Amino acid sequence: MNDLTIRQMRPDEIALAVDWAAAEGWNPGLSDAACFAAEDPEGFFIGELDGRPAAVISCVNYGAQFAFLGFYIVRPDLRGRGYGLKIWNAAIAHARRRVIGLDGVVAQQANYRKSGFELAYANVRYGGVVTAPHAPNDIIALTDVPAATIEADDATVFPAPRPAFLHAWINTPGHVGRALLRDGKLTGWGVIRPCRTGHKIGPLVADDRASAEAVLSALLASDSRGDIFLDVPAVNRDAVALAQGLGLSPVFETARMYTGAIPTLQMHRAFGVTTFELG
Repeated sequence: MNDLTIRQMRPDEIALAVDWAAAEGWNPGLSDAACFAAEDPEGFFIGELDGRPAAVISCVNYGAQFAFLGFYIVRPDLRGRGYGLKIWNAAIAHARRRVIGLDGVVAQQANYRKSGFELAYANVRYGGVVTAPHAPNDIIALTDVPAATIEADDATVFPAPRPAFLHAWINTPGHVGRALLRDGKLTGWGVIRPCRTGHKIGPLVADDRASAEAVLSALLASDSRGDIFLDVPAVNRDAVALAQGLGLSPVFETARMYTGAIPTLQMHRAFGVTTFELG
């Protein structure tokens, strides 16, 4: 294990972690790598053996209080040799004293607990082919909403400020964002992006199911070819009902876990997780 060399990835190397995630069946977005580098380019790590990639992981720092861990992958032919633990420790050290969140596979919950993570709730990926419903007339482009307004609303469902990431996520070519305003107030918004298979919707944030459905309809109207995926916090029953109402079926489940105090968030407004890799 001592022959594993760990270093920070260069921004152009983050695509390797995304490719490995695709090989694991996680279906990343086509432009995820560039967006992921925006918030904390120093939060991506690679372990190498004889100059070849052996393991990857990320621990992206959001501000001074929170970090999110993802892309924890060891090359299949090298698993079971301790390389995963070594690169895991390097990623955890990057977060310093921040609370860390992750979306881990359910089977690994016990191992994550050994590192101080506690279960907050489950996230369930729903997927399937849907027919785009009629989009309401009071929907606008998300790019027409002031960035400060989006950031303030995002803070109700995410534990830390992430302005650089949100800017990249909303403005990346191929990503489409829609928003619902009522009486001048932002009541719902979301983003749809092309993935290796179909499209994912996330985030999807709204005051209530009706607002979420309105935004979702507009996102689907922009492009709903092929499979659609929505990652739903299972604690939001309205979000689960929305996914099931579209005829989507569970694909797999993750465990949202945190070290330290579990952040207090308005989970009733979280209808779709942005990404399992960065929170």
